[in-house]
Amino acid sequence: MPLLLLDKTTENETGLDYEQSFAEAVSRIRAEGRYRVFNDLERYVGTYPLARSHITGRDVTVWCSNDYLGMGQHYKVLAAMHDALARYGAGAGGTRNISGTHHAVVELERLLAGLHRKEAALVFTSGYVANDATLATLCSVLPDCVVFSDECNHASIIHGIRHGKCEKHIFRHNDPEHLEELLKSVDIRCPKIIVFESVYSMEGDIAPINTYCDLAEKYNAITYLDEVHAVGMYGPRGAGVAERDGAMERITLIQGTLAKAYGVMGGYITGSSALMDMIRSCAPGFIFTTAIPPALAAGASAAIQHLMESQGERQQLHANVALLKDMLYRTQIPVMHTVSHIIPLLVGDPARCKQASDMLLQNFDIYVQPINFPTVPRGTERLRITPTPQHTREMMVELTRALVWMFERLELKMAA
Repeated sequence: MPLLLLDKTTENETGLDYEQSFAEAVSRIRAEGRYRVFNDLERYVGTYPLARSHITGRDVTVWCSNDYLGMGQHYKVLAAMHDALARYGAGAGGTRNISGTHHAVVELERLLAGLHRKEAALVFTSGYVANDATLATLCSVLPDCVVFSDECNHASIIHGIRHGKCEKHIFRHNDPEHLEELLKSVDIRCPKIIVFESVYSMEGDIAPINTYCDLAEKYNAITYLDEVHAVGMYGPRGAGVAERDGAMERITLIQGTLAKAYGVMGGYITGSSALMDMIRSCAPGFIFTTAIPPALAAGASAAIQHLMESQGERQQLHANVALLKDMLYRTQIPVMHTVSHIIPLLVGDPARCKQASDMLLQNFDIYVQPINFPTVPRGTERLRITPTPQHTREMMVELTRALVWMFERLELKMAA
């Protein structure tokens, strides 16, 4: 049977023009100066953090990667993935309910549970899916559940809570006093979830984890901690800020990613056996999604095992972060002071933020992506710099010089 195509006459008669609607949506984003252009890059093993840009045709220094420790090119990770690919093939074969669970994923979950000192873990295809599926399921399973969420929580957390369709309260960012005010307003007998991140990726600050745990115990709540931007980089074994602060055992559920400091792909949650079994059995985002391939599981396991034992990558990362912050603080560049490895530079305008990124790329072969709405609130547009252990002092000097030049050329507001 031939396809029925919607011709122009039909469009005019019905008043529908789908393509025009799509184009107008993009035009509105362009008019606001926040249209996103992806930098077409080729990253070559052994050259990190350099990459070939297909925009400029030259090698560029990448200052905005979430492969925070360069584990995506670590020889142990690559060897584990090559071996798994040769032994087991490319795909997982389907969902774990239908096709079975590949043993490499089982081993990865055991490792993650041990990393966070929990009874069990569950691996998802991404950190976004882990948050969305888990929070929506928790909200639907717990009767009359009330969620308390930090106002700066990631979009995946926001969407997960929204999909759970339960009562929610938003507390001011990293503000335990406001959280307690909200907790007091809810019946102590109601199920409650306090949801927060450890390291906030756009602000670069860190949550008061133990204080939140105190409030959870006082008001009969469970805690949900997103450690996506912390696993691998904080704590003596890389288990995150909760490990560093001695709070892991106090957290009900810890969520993380395999795609940042561990350099591969995937997300996960850890907690009690009963909690993991409930999510495994009830979350559509887990049940109906193809599992991660065995090669990804093997690579992630290799990265986790290495960073549980090695301190070198973490130590070099934090040393480089401290050095670059010191260089930038000595200039008048408006660096947002942070206590983490993330260094945001405030620009405050979407069009100029994009222009700043373009100037750094074209004039200095430096790639720092612009961060605009909806990732950050309007008026707080910024450049987000993430040093790695592989960035050299010479690269930092060049970046600092380029940023000063760029801020002066664009006549951007400098720090007082």
